[in-house]
Amino acid sequence: MQNTKIKAVIALIALFVVTGLASGAVPTAPPDKEGPDLPSPLCDRLRVPEGNTLAFHVYADGAQIYKWDGATWVFVEPAATLFANPGNDGKVGVHYRGPTWASNSGSTVVGARLFGCTPDPTAIPWLLLEAVSTGGPGIFSSVTYIQRVNTTGGTAPAVPGSAIGETIEVPYTAEYYFYREQ
Repeated sequence: MQNTKIKAVIALIALFVVTGLASGAVPTAPPDKEGPDLPSPLCDRLRVPEGNTLAFHVYADGAQIYKWDGATWVFVEPAATLFANPGNDGKVGVHYRGPTWASNSGSTVVGARLFGCTPDPTAIPWLLLEAVSTGGPGIFSSVTYIQRVNTTGGTAPAVPGSAIGETIEVPYTAEYYFYREQ
């Protein structure tokens, strides 16, 4: 009886290690889902083209950085940590200028904005981006498209800056869905 329990625990641990669940650091596609729910018709242009399939999904927590140019706040770059779940557990990478996403394993993807929509005027737009370059082996190595959805915060300040060159970090959260060719 004791041996059977030990074997079952060892088998379960092996499963977690092989699938990456032990570290919580491997993002996975949600089961039975082909991406996020998009408000129609407002965000219909954010649909990923046929021939691509959802590869994985991460949660971002960070800031949108803006610089005051004397007349307006100019977007500079994002700075966010990417997590495997909405509880901000299992750090899987970072998101920064480019826009670039880099995994803990060293792979990267740089995207270019194709379309955007704004379901919530108090938050940065939802986006569809196309991968323009990828690098390194890992989760970002063959990404073709990226969706940024379910955003909160991150919009430029409504009040003027106090001095030219002033920078401000505006907190934001988002979900990123990454796709690959089928």
